[in-house]
Amino acid sequence: MNEVDKVHPLVWPQYVIDRVLAKRGRLEIFQHFDPAETALVVIDMQNFYVAEVATARAIVPNINRLAKALREGGGTVAWVCMTAGKDGGSLWSIYHDNFFTLEKAARHRDQLTEGAQGHRLYGALESQPADLFVSKTRFSPFVSGSSNLESMLRARRIRNLIVVGTATNMCCESAARDAMMLDYRVVMVADACAARYDEDHLAGLTSFYQSFGDVRLTGDVIDRLLTP
Repeated sequence: MNEVDKVHPLVWPQYVIDRVLAKRGRLEIFQHFDPAETALVVIDMQNFYVAEVATARAIVPNINRLAKALREGGGTVAWVCMTAGKDGGSLWSIYHDNFFTLEKAARHRDQLTEGAQGHRLYGALESQPADLFVSKTRFSPFVSGSSNLESMLRARRIRNLIVVGTATNMCCESAARDAMMLDYRVVMVADACAARYDEDHLAGLTSFYQSFGDVRLTGDVIDRLLTP
């Protein structure tokens, strides 16, 4: 890991701790996930998003550790990748037409087209052939029509999700929130998620933690949450 490739710090504002304790009486909801009923959902760890962002590169070892632990426990690892274009056209025109310059829209669309270098998983990630590989066309893979992830998880009788990847406050948070509202038990892993800025990272985790699920660290997930 380069000196600049450092994971985000996690220091909760006191109001978040106070609100969580007042609302549910404890800092952690979930004491144990049966690995066989659990999926690690890795969001958008593609060259387009990871190669130039130090904080995204920094979380790769923790994602690999979590994936190894899930596989060893009989769980599922799902690599979810953004697919924004096909045959030169946009798969999400309202986003490309309104939230980008023309140049940036074309780059996002074309680099996130299947087969493009930007669309591929970042090379240091240790995926395995038996893992799930899912393409999505919206921030959240659980939006209707965005992907087939939910049907794949239901077929495996998955009840618990561990969400990691990038960006914390966009696709990761969107996926984690939607999953909870579909009745999954969800944990986001603070040192296995990344955004461009510490403030964005904390904003995403803070919003999720208060009403949607737990926020844990990699070592805690492996040593406590996934261990009987």
